[in-house]
Amino acid sequence: MPKYYEDKEEDNRACAGIREDFKACLLQHDCVIKEGKLPSECLKEGHCKALQTSFFECKRSMLDTRSRFRGRKGY
Repeated sequence: MPKYYEDKEEDNRACAGIREDFKACLLQHDCVIKEGKLPSECLKEGHCKALQTSFFECKRSMLDTRSRFRGRKGY
């Protein structure tokens, strides 16, 4: 189960679950922990790419004019 369900304050922002998982992935990656790099540097190297793409798609769906009629995707 994703970590954002366990003992967290409720975050009502859009894409909060993916945001939390993306943040945890970057902060717990060997690139940050062992090599001491910034999360932004690790992101440029391509770590946590799947979560980055999911987060981007979630945010983009909020701006999509078609979503006004269909509703946001279930993220």
